[in-house]
Amino acid sequence: LPPSLSSSSSRFGGLRFGGLGPVSFDRSIRVFVSQLPVAHRSSSSSRASVSQPNSNVIVTLSATTSFAIKLKRSLLECFLAPKATDYLPRAFSTNHAATMHSFSNHPIGLLPMEQNHDPSKPSIAEFFAGRDIFVTGGTGFMGKVLIEKLLRSCSEINAIYILMREKKQKTIQERMVEMQQLPLFDKLRQESPDVLSKMVPVRGDVSLLGLGLSEEDIDQLRNVSVIFHVAASVRFDDPLKTAILLNTRGTRELIRFAEQLPTLRVLMHVSSTYSNPDRYVIEEEIYPAYADWRDTIRIAETFDEQTLDVLAPKYMGFLPNTYVFTKSLAEQIVDEHKDRLPMILFRPSIVISTMKDPIPGWMDNFNGPVGLLVGCGIGICRTMYCDPNNIADFTPVDVCIKAMIVAAWKKGTETQPTVPSPKQDLPIYNCCISNLRNSTMSQIVELGKSLSDEIPLDKCIWAPGGGITQVRLHNLLRVLMYHILPAILIDGIFRIMGQKPFLAKLQRKIYTANVALEYFILNNWDFKNGNFIKLASEIKPEDNKDFYYRDFIEFDVTLYFRNCILGARRYLLKEKDENIPRALSHLKRMKMLDRVCKSIIVAAFLYIILIQFDLLGMLLYLIGYIPSYAHDIDCK
Repeated sequence: LPPSLSSSSSRFGGLRFGGLGPVSFDRSIRVFVSQLPVAHRSSSSSRASVSQPNSNVIVTLSATTSFAIKLKRSLLECFLAPKATDYLPRAFSTNHAATMHSFSNHPIGLLPMEQNHDPSKPSIAEFFAGRDIFVTGGTGFMGKVLIEKLLRSCSEINAIYILMREKKQKTIQERMVEMQQLPLFDKLRQESPDVLSKMVPVRGDVSLLGLGLSEEDIDQLRNVSVIFHVAASVRFDDPLKTAILLNTRGTRELIRFAEQLPTLRVLMHVSSTYSNPDRYVIEEEIYPAYADWRDTIRIAETFDEQTLDVLAPKYMGFLPNTYVFTKSLAEQIVDEHKDRLPMILFRPSIVISTMKDPIPGWMDNFNGPVGLLVGCGIGICRTMYCDPNNIADFTPVDVCIKAMIVAAWKKGTETQPTVPSPKQDLPIYNCCISNLRNSTMSQIVELGKSLSDEIPLDKCIWAPGGGITQVRLHNLLRVLMYHILPAILIDGIFRIMGQKPFLAKLQRKIYTANVALEYFILNNWDFKNGNFIKLASEIKPEDNKDFYYRDFIEFDVTLYFRNCILGARRYLLKEKDENIPRALSHLKRMKMLDRVCKSIIVAAFLYIILIQFDLLGMLLYLIGYIPSYAHDIDCK
């Protein structure tokens, strides 16, 4: 939908559609066109094409008659704002999922890559040597992998300052020690244990003004030359006020801090490929936002959380949640400051377990496909409402981190302009691989089923099973039968045994998470990643061993997800590999119990229908068969 629409009124031209979302709007268009005479419709094989930005035609479709062309043009001009020239409404996408599938052998990724490195530039390790690095979000998933990679592959770094806040009554020093003990840092502790002392915690909070930094901390950070802004709230259900203060205002506060650094060479802002989900083709460029970031910050600072939550659906326009809304505003802040600071905008897609560096399968959360596989493996997730042909755009975290470091090196080794220029380009990288190596949701689910027989989980409470469906009513029935009722039954047993029930609460969280993800698992996007792909060609030969990331094109998807499940066992569920044989035996018992329960349910159902309701007698009567006992009754 066009960014020029007023977020406060949700207008299409001069017409108002209160609360009408993009799906409903597109469905209305589709119904209208479907009612045209057959001769006036476009052929089913016609392709939708997007017009140029200055064109008066919004979307053009190949048609057999000029009448159809004029009718569709006038129809769109009535409903769409004149500036929506580069949008492709989903109503006219003939088969977007099939188009996405055709990218699996994309020529950009599979053809030999030209080497475009500059011999005069220093290597990546040489560039970072002696520098002070500042990382926000260093205690998050991507932040941890970034810090480990910098310390291991660029060990001559002077210091990495990590913005941290006290949490769960733990000081920042205690949290730092805990982080260094993670399995992620095992390889670093074995090879270069001394470099861990270069991790320096700094007390602060991105959601606070001035990042919550004291004057002493600011003086300590005065020599920082590279900033990685990774901190963000990735929860889709965060209150609007919380998301604005952290994701949007936090970016502004970081930029204000960066303007005080005399030796700054790079400031990388990590966003998301899904920060502009109202478009189905995402180029590596900045898109207009639904609101002004200055007004949004002012509103968040003025009103209370409850008031903003009431206004959120209207204020955010058609964006599905507070995360993407506030991240899109943060991109506007970055774009407006590109002429004053050496900025980079880095957009990763769904970031999941490591592919191989430093260890295969490491992860510290249940986000993305890994969470789905674990839920299915435990037996608590047996249905999901999504498009089975939806592309799961996941990227291994080590691929993202390598690309981030290479992008920072590229920007930092470029000649910095002496005079700020508004025409200065903002490097943007869409870090995604779905157009090179893609997997559909149905493929991942089937792969998970096969892997669950090979690598079962110790905490399995029922036999893995279920599947995905596009029919909402079907999904709700399966949620009732496979999620809610078993949870109530098992929690009741736990209460009788004097143990704390947990399953109903867990199923509530799973259902809430699925609802929050519906927008993303029912739609597909085409992410253009030319800059991300070409960036690898600029890596110098001596850096290929540590930072070359295009080898993901050749990786084995089955082996990767096998490592993901093993990693989930080891690092998330804290299960030992030597317990796998015992887990296999437990899985066999669960499968047998599952068959017995299903047989009992089917038998009970047939008994009620056939015997209690005498359906068997009715069927026999309809086919003309009269049992012998009926003759005896008649004779009497």
